[in-house]
Amino acid sequence: MSGMNILESLFRWIHVVFGILWIGHLYFFNWVNATFAPTMDAETKKKVVPELMPRALYMFRWGAAFTWVTGVLLLLLVYYHRGIVFDTGSWNILTLVLVAVVFVAPFVYDALVSSAMKDLRTAFIGGLVISAAYLLLMWWAGFSYRGYAIHLGSMFGTIMAYNVWFRIWPSQQRIITATKEGTAPDPALVATAGLRSRHNTYLSVPLVFTMISQHADASWAGNPLALVIVVAVGWAFVYHMYDRAAQVKGF
Repeated sequence: MSGMNILESLFRWIHVVFGILWIGHLYFFNWVNATFAPTMDAETKKKVVPELMPRALYMFRWGAAFTWVTGVLLLLLVYYHRGIVFDTGSWNILTLVLVAVVFVAPFVYDALVSSAMKDLRTAFIGGLVISAAYLLLMWWAGFSYRGYAIHLGSMFGTIMAYNVWFRIWPSQQRIITATKEGTAPDPALVATAGLRSRHNTYLSVPLVFTMISQHADASWAGNPLALVIVVAVGWAFVYHMYDRAAQVKGF
């Protein structure tokens, strides 16, 4: 086994383990804790939240960090180093810009959800349109299926990691502090943390598909619009899970 193969195996292992840690906590926050927390009275919250949430958010944010870093390393090693990004295209100004979108996307997303895409329906439609445009551009530029699928997933994952570190965690720090002190958290902070966590939950399901479809026969997805359908189905599943989670009751 070559050194590159050893590195790839190591990065994949770390990537998957920390991805489970990250996304597992994401689903806990959104589909378990989000319906449980409102059942606690103020005194119980004052005791539970400062003990539970810092521990959970520690695993959550570092899971995100290591997942993202190893994901970028795998992108460099598996796709760029091996040259499997393209079917018919090659490196040029356009393809470099399309790759750069992965790392610029969080700032564009941040501006959009703070202005034109505030509500869930608009974000759903806008997200599908942007995903379709991005995929079609990569396909037109000669990216392979594996190339454009992994870049869409990388874009989603980069937005998610940005949300964790720069929107959810800073907001939660202040929310937890206020709860510990027995004061009401700033509603704007609660709204920001909740919205970005919800967006991450929606992004996570199609992201997982772009990862696992790299290792299966995805010839049916040779048309990039098939991936847009995957994104829509994934988001519909998440929408259903929010409804289902709200119906689950304690004893």
